[in-house]
Order: sequence, then structure tokens, then C-alpha cells
Amino acid sequence: MDNEKQAAARASLAFIKEGDVVGLGTGSTAAFFIQLLGERVRAGMKVRGVPTSVAAQRLAESCGIPLVRLDEVDHVDVDVDGADEFDPHLCLIKGGGGALLREKIVASASKKFVVVADSSKQVAMLGKFPLPVEVIPFAETLVERKIAALGAKVSLRKTDAGAVFTTDEHHHILDCQFGKISDPARLANKLSAIPGVVEHGLFINMVAVVLVAKGSQVTEHRPPVR
Repeated sequence: MDNEKQAAARASLAFIKEGDVVGLGTGSTAAFFIQLLGERVRAGMKVRGVPTSVAAQRLAESCGIPLVRLDEVDHVDVDVDGADEFDPHLCLIKGGGGALLREKIVASASKKFVVVADSSKQVAMLGKFPLPVEVIPFAETLVERKIAALGAKVSLRKTDAGAVFTTDEHHHILDCQFGKISDPARLANKLSAIPGVVEHGLFINMVAVVLVAKGSQVTEHRPPVR
């Protein structure tokens, strides 16, 4: 899938203009975008990046992209990020890389949220990918029970070494397997209402365009006209 990820990332460069403040997503497809944007910067393009994670920050720095904090700018012109799944309404599941909180904050501050994806991320209905829910450790057990009561199989995310995964904001992540999510907005509201939930990985009504690559062909998917 790397060729598709790179193709989608390259197509997103068309949305970046000289002088833009650019949201820098997290994950394997977003990493291709950061590297490609770095090539443009080294060739003379003037942009500033707002990274969505420590990992994105380190990669951007290594690529020579000037960075700013979110509180140093009024808005983000374009945010480019990946997704774990997207459906026909361009609802997303994000957070597989553990950066869903900062990713959603930067996306919400952006004039245009551009999602880059390989063909495996396109689904008829969300839910095959477990939904990440970021929680404060104090409330972890309580939140796990409440989410399980909504019908999910819940597991605490751990690292490959077996330690509890900790986000950049020092929270934990519960990976929640709901099966098919027929009403993402309804589920999002239920999760947001649980005390102790910091953020969830459902991104709804936020996307301007999804650039999805199948082979070397990239197609644009835009929200349905309401």
C-alpha cells in the first residue's frame, strides 16, 4: 500500500499554497505528505507547519519544515492527515497512531481538512477498524464499563513491549470494537457524554475532501450535497 499512500500524499500538495499554515498529520500516509512537503520547502516554498504529534514534529523538523504552535496562529489554512477508515459520507475513524486528540483539534482549527488514504481505508460502513477512545487514566475502568455497556468489546491499548500505551497528552487509549457503526453521529454523542472520555476517533462533518489512491490513480471524494 505504500505506493498508494505516497500517491495520495503527493496529490494533496495541490491544496498547499505559498504562505500557508499547514496542519501536519500523524501516521504512515501523513508521513509521506510531510516528506514531500519538505522537498517543496527545501526548493524554496514558504509554509509553516502545525504538527499533530511529537512524531510528526520530529519528522517535520528533520525535513526542514518551519513549525509553529497552534496558539501562535489564528487558524490553519490546510490540514493534511490520514484516516483508518472513511465511509461514503466522509465520516472517519482516526486514532490508530494514538494522536486523535491533537489531530481533531488541528482539523477543527483548519479552513480545509484534506484526508489522504490508500484504497483499503474506503468502507461502506465504519466499524471494522476498532474505534480509539482517549481517556484519563483515573477514569479508565469506569469508562471501559460504560463503553462495554454500549455493546463494544473494549481493550486497553498497549505497546509492542507490553506496556500501557500513553498519548502525547499522557492519556490512555481504549480500542473499542463496535462492529458496524450504522449511526456514527449518535455513537459520537454517547461517547462524548461519558465523564473521563477526553476524545474519540469519530471525525464527523469535518472533511473537505478525501484523496484516495487505488494503484497510481487518485480520486477525490467530497461530502454529499445536503
